[in-house]
Amino acid sequence: MQEETRRKLEGVSTATVTTVMLKRGFRNCFLQGPRLINPRAPRMVGPAFTLRYIPAREDLDTLDAFLDPNHPQRKGIEECPAGHVFVIDSRGDPRAASAGGILLTRLMARGVAGAVTDGGFRDTPELAEMPWPTYHAAPSAPTNLIRHHAVDTNLPIGCGDVPVFPGDIMVGDGEGVVCIPAHLADSVAEEAFEQTVVEDFVQERVAAGHTIRGLYPMTDPANRELLAAWRREKGR
Repeated sequence: MQEETRRKLEGVSTATVTTVMLKRGFRNCFLQGPRLINPRAPRMVGPAFTLRYIPAREDLDTLDAFLDPNHPQRKGIEECPAGHVFVIDSRGDPRAASAGGILLTRLMARGVAGAVTDGGFRDTPELAEMPWPTYHAAPSAPTNLIRHHAVDTNLPIGCGDVPVFPGDIMVGDGEGVVCIPAHLADSVAEEAFEQTVVEDFVQERVAAGHTIRGLYPMTDPANRELLAAWRREKGR
């Protein structure tokens, strides 16, 4: 991902991105379930690195499973590249933790951009103080082994009922997480950035008491002229 694309996506909302995606025919790109644990965490932008769980099996998912250095969850924690987002397919099941404070701290220390699961994370009181974006569906104290069996990393998954392919661009804010197919990231970032400028102008006008007619959407040429003058004044 180009740094200019990252910069632009860090400055736009997931709401704006979903509208830009709709213009391209994508209706299912906002992950259902994952919510930001620490509302003071920075925005999240980065390519997806994925982990997939299937239902646990009693003869395989014991505490001894973690002795294997190639256990997919532990291996993924050490292999997710800096700047990427660790995205976990937990089948929408938050009854056991997809990961916890130690593993997520390791990701943060390695420069990973954030972590997302459609299941749950444990150690959420600590995660709520961590200056790093983590998204989950619900807190969950039990270890992943009682519900989840980690099978592979960096393959296509579903997370929050959205298909996520490795390298897709994940964008997260206080509202949630949206997935942008990698080949669309540059154009979506550019349009979302421009749309944000327009919406900031519209918000300012509406807050000052102006009607939305002819303004939102902007069909009145007079409003377009006002927007152009506003952009020059604001340097945007």
